Amino acid sequence: MPYFDAASSAPPHPVARQALLAALDEGWADPARLYREGRQARLLLDAARQTAAEAVGCRPDELVFTPSGTRAVHQGIAGALAGRRRVGRGLVISAVEHSAVLHAATAHTTAGGTVTELGVDRTGRVSPAAYEEALRQGGDPIALACLQSANHEVGTEQPVAEVAAICRESSVPLLVDAAQSLPWGRVADGWSLLTASAHKWGGPAGVGLLAVRKGVRFAPQGPLDERESGRSAGFENLPAIVAAAASLRAVRQEAESEALRLRALVEGIRTRVPELVPDVEVVGDPLRRLPHLVTFSCLYVDGETLLHELDRAEFAVSSGSSCTSSTLTPSHVLRAMGVLSEGNVRVSLPRSTTAEDVDRFLAVLPGIVASVREKLGAPVARRAGPDTAAGPGDAVGAGAAVTAEVPALTVDALGKRCPLPVIELAKVIDSVPVGAVISVLADDDAARLDIPAWCTMRGQEFVGERAAQRGVAYWVRRA
Repeated sequence: MPYFDAASSAPPHPVARQALLAALDEGWADPARLYREGRQARLLLDAARQTAAEAVGCRPDELVFTPSGTRAVHQGIAGALAGRRRVGRGLVISAVEHSAVLHAATAHTTAGGTVTELGVDRTGRVSPAAYEEALRQGGDPIALACLQSANHEVGTEQPVAEVAAICRESSVPLLVDAAQSLPWGRVADGWSLLTASAHKWGGPAGVGLLAVRKGVRFAPQGPLDERESGRSAGFENLPAIVAAAASLRAVRQEAESEALRLRALVEGIRTRVPELVPDVEVVGDPLRRLPHLVTFSCLYVDGETLLHELDRAEFAVSSGSSCTSSTLTPSHVLRAMGVLSEGNVRVSLPRSTTAEDVDRFLAVLPGIVASVREKLGAPVARRAGPDTAAGPGDAVGAGAAVTAEVPALTVDALGKRCPLPVIELAKVIDSVPVGAVISVLADDDAARLDIPAWCTMRGQEFVGERAAQRGVAYWVRRA
């Protein structure tokens, strides 16, 4: 069964398995003890730290191992903010950071701090100028800035070097979440703190990395002991740490050739999916992106059903659709980008992927999408083209104020989840005259994102939204 969800967790690398088994025999003792078994464990821990530090591009004494990448993010943000509390309590993040960063930001706000969240363009890329403006704004002085090296949902690479230079000029440390990019190479210089997670590169789960440059003010928070320079409490999971470091070195040795191979496979998916499946939006930066990841969204498709059908066809993929989330809210990444969230599919290829796997995926995908659309009663889909879809970011009238005119037609989609509100709109758009307005009543949060995105794809005008007696009224003018 082809596994296409490496961005969530990569399959174990063979080197990780070998190192883990060896370390179980040699690295079970307490590395803090002076007897022979303890010294042996300490040698293994020091070697693993040296290997990981070389891959990260830092000194071994700047890097500690944590119980997970999420813990590394929380400890890194909390420690840096506490260390610079006399400077200020401001935190700057992008709107597409991993949920671990967003949760840490929420905790900071709850504790009385301030958070500035910066938007992104339609490719998911943040502007360095936005960081420059945020660092120079008045109010609570900025203590820390955060920026992922590459997005976990759409693969867009972020301008880390440019943002790091801006932060350096403002004497503000920059924390980089490198979970997705570290297997492919070092992060650009200039960062102050860096986090990563072993299971993203084929190491064992339960091992994270936190690097803090010398000179960065850092006050560890939470449970403290003498382990890991006082920055990560608890007995080290030495066998897993050894396996994580060994597999990181192995994947980095393979990175150049694997990146070339997987980028070619991903480019084939990016090109062929819109040709094979009508009404599809491929999202993320087409050039500055991770080599193994591609994301696309299908109009008029229930994301959860689509993933189940792909699973039945023996393909494991993930999604940012609200339909696949227990909270029934769209992916915060797709929302920030302003792109379609319904029927979203993220394909992230592991090292074992073959061209035959991709060809078979492309062969079964059109039929599965068509079947799901038929079950939902969706209108006949059209392939995107210059006469049927607006260009990226060209949603006509998006966000405009709703005028006082009376809609020619009201579509009641209350109580219906994605993608049904958009399907109901698509069914009736041709029944009103050009220039007339349709009001869509919906109470699904995804409609706030998907109706404007549908307008962009179909070349219609999104007039705006206003509160209704129940739900929200979304106004669309037929173009």
